[in-house]
Amino acid sequence: MKYLHLIWAALFRSKTRTFLTLLSVVTAFLLFGMLDSVRVAFNTSANVAGTNRLITTSKLSITSSLPYRLQSQIESVPGVKKASYATWFGGIYQDPKNFFPNFAVGPGYMELYPEYVVPPEQLKAFYATQDGAIVGEALASKHGWKIGDTIPLQATIFPTKGSNNWNFKLVAIYRVNDNKRKGEENSLMFNWKYFDEANDYIKGQVHWYVIDVANADQSNQVAQAIDKLSDNSDHETKTQTEAAFNQAFFKQIGDIGMIVTSIMGAVFFTLLLLTGNTMAQAVRERIPELAVLKTIGFTNRSVLWLVLAEATLLVVLGGLIGLGLAALIMPGVSSASRGLIQLPSVPAATWGLGLALMLIIGVVVGLLPALRAMRLNIVDALAGR
Repeated sequence: MKYLHLIWAALFRSKTRTFLTLLSVVTAFLLFGMLDSVRVAFNTSANVAGTNRLITTSKLSITSSLPYRLQSQIESVPGVKKASYATWFGGIYQDPKNFFPNFAVGPGYMELYPEYVVPPEQLKAFYATQDGAIVGEALASKHGWKIGDTIPLQATIFPTKGSNNWNFKLVAIYRVNDNKRKGEENSLMFNWKYFDEANDYIKGQVHWYVIDVANADQSNQVAQAIDKLSDNSDHETKTQTEAAFNQAFFKQIGDIGMIVTSIMGAVFFTLLLLTGNTMAQAVRERIPELAVLKTIGFTNRSVLWLVLAEATLLVVLGGLIGLGLAALIMPGVSSASRGLIQLPSVPAATWGLGLALMLIIGVVVGLLPALRAMRLNIVDALAGR
């Protein structure tokens, strides 16, 4: 630490160059902090232990359907308090850019989500109206919908009577009190029975079941018992946490881990080139100064460590600022993800990996300039050769 003032002075010898390089490092680790946090969120364990609400889907794919008759069998499993079901619809309102989640739900579905607050009379009207729909408060506000309006959706998968035109009557609006989950208000749901009777393609099929477990301590046993119902059948099931189910839906776009790794690989490769060039140039400009240090008694090893420390300090300083900014931004990202990503900040795993990368990158970009400084010949350096 006694040479910190020398390292600091050398680092900011060219303030503009150092600032621009530091900005690049900050940007790289800001991206890393946010993207790796998402990767960690999507790699969350699917262990159902201690979970009250479970989701059962096809073991083959979440897009594969399951028979409706499983409902009564699931409800008969010991430990299951309540169960309902849903089918993905995927309709479009006016324009593909207006897309929002929309699906058909069975009786009692909304009661399985007590965090969704619905006036009792509206919920009653929803279940009683064949073509009734319930939407989130944010979605209704966005499109200016009010109770009694007709909402037209264009089917992308399930036509009705040879047409893609579906019309739903808005009879209920729900809200979510938790501000961090306000994004979950951007959904539309309608009655599964109406969907089952009106669509031209599938009958008596659902995409997932929602199960309320009476005792969270028994959730593992309940999940195993539910999946055992369909063992060796053509519709084997997979029961998982709600978070894992949401993540599986999102992972249909691709392998999140591979996407994040590819992006960060490109970012850090560019960072290595940029920071390495900065350090090489800084050492070239300071050759006479380094020769003077050797003249007054600094050993080759001391000069090596001074240059390595300078490079590492530059990367660590920028990396900490970048990860700190990511930690401030992630709560907003989580809030905007409609509950898909639930991270209050950058997770500890990302901080740990980030710190390791800072040290590795610092050593890599500083090693060649440091070796050059260590091998300087005092006479040649002072003579400008």
